[in-house]
Parts: sequence; C-alpha cells; structure tokens
Amino acid sequence: MLTFRDVNFTYEKDRPVLRGVSFSVREGEAVGLIGANGAGKSTVLMLLTGLLAGEGEITVDGLPVTREHLAEIRSRIGFVMQDSDSQMFMPTVLEDMLFGPMNYGLSREEAERRADEVLARLDLAALKTRHNHRISGGEKRMAAIATVLTMAPKVLLLDEPTSALDPMNRRRVIRTLNELRETKLITSHDLDMIYDTCSRVLVLKDGRIAADGPAEEILKDAALLADCRLELPLRFQ
Repeated sequence: MLTFRDVNFTYEKDRPVLRGVSFSVREGEAVGLIGANGAGKSTVLMLLTGLLAGEGEITVDGLPVTREHLAEIRSRIGFVMQDSDSQMFMPTVLEDMLFGPMNYGLSREEAERRADEVLARLDLAALKTRHNHRISGGEKRMAAIATVLTMAPKVLLLDEPTSALDPMNRRRVIRTLNELRETKLITSHDLDMIYDTCSRVLVLKDGRIAADGPAEEILKDAALLADCRLELPLRFQ
C-alpha cells in the first residue's frame, strides 16, 4: 500500500533529513514510525502526501507520488496532523467533514450521509453541529479523525495522535484506532500508544531506518531504543 525506495530529503543543503530510506507497508497493516525529535517522522508523512518532494521512489496504492497523480493519491489518504487547529478550519465540525467530499464531487446530501455514518461509527454524533473553537483538544482530535474518515481513505497517516491529550481522550483515540481497518502509519513519542495500536514498528535514526520489526520485539529492546535516543515504554520500565 505504501512504499519508500531509497528516498532522500533535505531541508537545508548538506543537512540531510532522510538518507536512503526504504520500507513498505502492506494493506491493512498498522505500523508505528518512531524516532527522536528531528529524526524525520513528520517528513515521511508529508512526502507520502506530496506536501514535500524528495529524491527516490514513493508510491501509494501503486501510484507514484508525482504531480500528475497527487489528486488521486490525496483522495486515498487521510492525514491527521499533529496540530488539529491547522486541520479544522471551518466553523463547525460538520462543515469540516463535508468540505473534502464535496470538493471531490459528492453532493451535500451524499457527503452529509457519509458524515453521519462516520460520526455514528465513532460515537461522536454530539459533535456534529458544535463550533470548532468551542470544543476541547481531545474532542477536536477525534473530530479531525472523523473528518479524514469522511473521505473514505484507504490509508490513514497520523502524526502524534495522542499528544497533549488527557488520559480519557488518549484511551478513546487508542480504542478508535484499533477499531479502524484502514492501513495506518502512525508517528508518536508515546511508545505505549504505539505498542497498543501497531503490530510493527519502524525506527528512524540519523535519517535512516535503524530497525524494522514486530512491535513486541522493537519496543522491548532497551539497547536499541537507547541507541536511538528513545526510552522503553512505561509498561516495560
């Protein structure tokens, strides 16, 4: 579903962020992407959506991430950004949910039917007509997930989905992610959340994939994590 082949990227000359990164994610997999600050996790997600352009080969659902395929690729990807305020820009939750589907040609009636189905699926019907500036951070994070699901994506990219959430909303996000069958690539410093939601983990260090394996193995490897400037999940400390 997702492939990186020998991908390089740099924001500044002579300071590469990604160096020869290669990996693939199969359809239906839930994969965690972890690494210290500045390791390039968010960069990987932005390259997959075409928000950045690097060197090498990147494909989404068999389509190369190039200018001519961007519209089709973005219709297949739901990107939940780290900052929900950057994503929720319409007055109400419903209007945010309708924006994408209607922009891709759905009628308002069909888009609203799809939005109602997603809200019911996530038990978020109470948020439908709420104003975005009057809901909590946790509610806004859940609304952002609902917004991308209304696009019926094949792939979900989630950047730090539990950051700054209280324990109750954190558990809610984890439960929601585990109920979703879509292919998922999740970046986070919350390694306990990665353990709870992902079957496989990729570790980025110095712009390269330092490890790729089952979450159960990677997240219990204290030496590996320490070498990558990470700590064991709290449950293993």
